[in-house]
Amino acid sequence: MNLKKIAAERAAEYIKDGMKVGLGTGSTAYFAICRLGERVRDGLQIQAVATSEASDKLAREWGIPIIPFDQIGRLDITIDGADEVDPDFNLIKGGGGALLREKIVAANSDKLIIVADGSKAVQQLGQFPLPVEVVPFASEWTFQALENLGCRPKWRMNGDERYLTDNGNLIADCQMEAIENAAELNVKLNMLPGVVDNGLFVDMADTVILAKDDGSIDERHRS
Repeated sequence: MNLKKIAAERAAEYIKDGMKVGLGTGSTAYFAICRLGERVRDGLQIQAVATSEASDKLAREWGIPIIPFDQIGRLDITIDGADEVDPDFNLIKGGGGALLREKIVAANSDKLIIVADGSKAVQQLGQFPLPVEVVPFASEWTFQALENLGCRPKWRMNGDERYLTDNGNLIADCQMEAIENAAELNVKLNMLPGVVDNGLFVDMADTVILAKDDGSIDERHRS
């Protein structure tokens, strides 16, 4: 039983004719894109933007119309995954390396639907390493600033080389273990020179769709 697929396909049913849709990145968003592709082939009329080069390629393969950002305007819905979700709908995202683009797209959407398997629901964020996107210039200083903040960063690697995002930036994965105040940490991180953005999505998700081990759906809506 593929729990990610179950959650993603439920989310895809929220998309209606004429909508402008943001397509997320990662293993769960993959299934949402595939399901939307099937619906497009069956006649669903949508326009979309993608949060990564991989999602853009997949969407085009399915025949989903990808529209330039300067032509699409504000989005109706974005469907994306998450690495952790807390009871207040705060998220950690960026395990797939697309956190900056995901946050930009989410911020320009009327509704953000998060899809995940039930293991991603936590009482407190922080067990999953928090990704922080960092510009390469003087990155050692930014890394030191993250250490001074108590973030215990480690560079994400791709083989022997440091991992590069689609934007050409680095990712420092921060071993936080427990995040007491996500909103406060989000601001502190983004105030550090050299930090582009971080994987805390605070006050952004509207609906969370979690597939539980028995195949049932736990659907949560923020009031």
